[in-house]
Formats: sequence, C-alpha cells, structure tokens
Amino acid sequence: MRGLIYTISILLISHLTHAQLPDARGYIVKVGDVVPNIEFELIDGTTTSIDDLRGKVIMLQFTASWCKVCREEMPHIEKEVWKVFKDQGLVIIGVDRDEPLEKVISFAKQMGVTYPMSLDPGANIFGVFADKKAGVTRNVIINAKGEIIFLTRLFEKAEFNEMKEVIEAELTKK
Repeated sequence: MRGLIYTISILLISHLTHAQLPDARGYIVKVGDVVPNIEFELIDGTTTSIDDLRGKVIMLQFTASWCKVCREEMPHIEKEVWKVFKDQGLVIIGVDRDEPLEKVISFAKQMGVTYPMSLDPGANIFGVFADKKAGVTRNVIINAKGEIIFLTRLFEKAEFNEMKEVIEAELTKK
C-alpha cells in the first residue's frame, strides 16, 4: 500500500509541475510558443483553422458582447489594425467567448466590425491560451510559422500601439 501511495504522489507532483499555471495576466501560453491547430467556426457558417492560415500573420481577438473593455477596443482594432493591415496579409479572427450565434452576429453588427468573428462554445479556444477564469479582453498575435509573437491584456493604448508595430514589422518580413 505504501508503494502505491508513493507512486500516486510522484505522479501527482509530476503532473502539477508540468501543468501550465497562469501568469499574472491569466495567460497559460507565452511568446515563442507554437499554437496548436485550432478550428474556428465563423459566424458566416464557414470554418478555418490555424493550419489553414499557416504562412499568414494572425491576430486572435478574444471578446464577448458583455465585456465593456472589449467594446472599447474593437473600434480601434477595426480602424487601426484591420483596415490598415488586411490588404497586407493580416488575418484577424474575433473569438467570441461562449455566446450563441445570434448574439455574436448582433454584437459584430452593433460594433461595426468587418473582420471575421468566430464562436467559442464553452470558451474552449480561449482555454488554449488563458485560464478560463481569466478576463476576456486579450489579443494573441501569431507569426507565419505559427508562433506567438505578442500578447495583450485589456486595452491600454501603449500596449495596443506596440502590438500594431509588432504586426507591421512581422508583415514586412513576409
């Protein structure tokens, strides 16, 4: 019995030391991590995936209709990021946390965003990047090789401007 308890304890300790603990901003990923293949169900009925988008610079914008900070940030993303960089090869996907299709369609229309929006039932896509208990307003920038190159949290103008610079620099590498 003692051997079994010892074995279980070692396995538990091993699991805990390898578990991804969230950082101070709730992220369980970091710059340099490779993003696994994730499939997105877009609100227009189409699907895409990280593998489909390989070779492009991707911005995942995590949002929800009930999020005040998201609502503040989205017009800036539309005007200062999407409209500026979409013709240079940037792909933005707004990933709406755990809301039904009708709500997400209405939200996108209300916010006036024209970049693609994706459903995220159960916040499972969100959970790949951040602790599911963490706040939703965040952006993940992914390079053409599928590596995370920038992470934002909340909407702070200095960080937002830095994100735009990172996107522009990455697009000019292509």
